Amino acid sequence: MAAVTPARIRLTRPDDWHLHLRDGAVLHSVVLDSAQQFGRAIVMPNLKPPVLTTEDARAYRERILAALLQASEQAGAQVPAFDPLMTLYLTDRTSPDEIRRARDSGFVYGVKLYPAGATTHSDAGVTDLLGQCQATLAAMQDCGMPLLVHGEVTDPAVDVFDREAVFIERVMQPLRRAFPELKVVFEHLTTADGAAYVTQAEGPIAATLTPQHLLYNRNALFKGGLRPHWYCLPVLKRETHRLALLEAATSGNPRFFLGTDSAPHPRGAKEQDCGCAGCYTARHAMALYATAFESVGRLDRLEAFASLNGPAFYGLAPNSGTLTLERVANPIPQELPLGDDVIVPLAAGESLAWRIEAAA
Repeated sequence: MAAVTPARIRLTRPDDWHLHLRDGAVLHSVVLDSAQQFGRAIVMPNLKPPVLTTEDARAYRERILAALLQASEQAGAQVPAFDPLMTLYLTDRTSPDEIRRARDSGFVYGVKLYPAGATTHSDAGVTDLLGQCQATLAAMQDCGMPLLVHGEVTDPAVDVFDREAVFIERVMQPLRRAFPELKVVFEHLTTADGAAYVTQAEGPIAATLTPQHLLYNRNALFKGGLRPHWYCLPVLKRETHRLALLEAATSGNPRFFLGTDSAPHPRGAKEQDCGCAGCYTARHAMALYATAFESVGRLDRLEAFASLNGPAFYGLAPNSGTLTLERVANPIPQELPLGDDVIVPLAAGESLAWRIEAAA
């Protein structure tokens, strides 16, 4: 049970159920930010080349753990207990046998659906889910492997702010009718339509919610000028949608849980004429979530959202450790190192009211 006082919150150690760690020097720069808060993380497979097979996932997991060890030693910090939960990148050619190998591996926990062209490094994504992936989806349903969904259509005729709602109609509803027992996570939910669908749908379905979609609406993209570090996909939506997501996150409904979608991009890749989509929140993720929950007086429900609901959906026990947040000014740096470059975190230059006091 979370211990909550006006100045301090002690939670069961949380998990991040949607995280981008990248690879190489970027991985080395960011992995410790997540590991110092979260006990586990579902790691996205959209590398170049993508993580297509169980062996790809095994090799990537080893690189993550090696980078964490090296980053901890260089920072003079104790290596945190951190378990990267791996995923495969679903393509039109992913085989049922690969799904069974992944399930038997003990370290692959999901398969990610990127509609082709939907977001960063999604060019190898699925072109026709039910047309191309029937046998693979059947194998996933049979062995209990979750499908992790980037829930947007890529039809250029559909307005960017409507792509999630249209995805529900065109993809999610037919998918759930065809595979009613398939475990599905609707990742980085952004609309009232999505929150209502996940709340009401039958079968094993859940959703992750990011800190940016709980704290900001689309006005944040244009406050004082175009602000690329608030640009992510799916994009921020109207205030009515933000409020619906905040209500879902703080409702106590076990179908909703934490997934930062923290996505590191170098400053120059964001600040250009065709800037990358993604918000970097890993460094101060739990402070952002605490800010969101406190805004509606529901800090007592943060632990379920951050630490309990996700493990229950994935069939895992909660972490044994704890994380303590203290209510004290927490200035967000203007930039952070990212390999040989720098990254601008979400809310850079602002001050949050919470920071991590201790993880154990």
